[in-house]
Amino acid sequence: MSELDEAWASALAEAEQKARLAGRRDVADYLALRNSNDLLRTAGIDWLLTSFTNLAGDANRAGASIQLSRTDSHRFHIGNSTMVGRLVTLTNGIRRLSVEAGWPRAPRDGIVRGGGLAAGHILHLGIRSASDELLLSKSSAGLPQWIMVNRNGLLLHESDIRRHLQILLDLRT
Repeated sequence: MSELDEAWASALAEAEQKARLAGRRDVADYLALRNSNDLLRTAGIDWLLTSFTNLAGDANRAGASIQLSRTDSHRFHIGNSTMVGRLVTLTNGIRRLSVEAGWPRAPRDGIVRGGGLAAGHILHLGIRSASDELLLSKSSAGLPQWIMVNRNGLLLHESDIRRHLQILLDLRT
């Protein structure tokens, strides 16, 4: 979590406490929901990017030569909305795989369509058909889960991440 995210979480917690003390239960409940959703967003994005990073590390230990770069406060578009989040780029020779995930931070940024908490992309440079658009939603158990929008709403699993890394390494089966 970045310093800005920590400051934001602290400010939300303080505002929620002040709203409760002032008897503004509606505002306090909204802020509690916002904080809960932000925690789910952060956990979902951390899982996604860490999964790609760890599996790329496993591939490198097995002899691959994947280069990795990370960018925080990354801005990208999904539809007409601007998401703010993180980007991990994996490079293998001339092939590049980018994984970006985030959510709108300000009203002018728009919304996450489909009732999602966050959105993202898995992008293969030059192989558009292999790319996926992602939507982070809450499961019936209240846990974050990534859905592949362009694949009829299938859940994203570790096997899908492995498939994306196989494409990066040109090991498509």
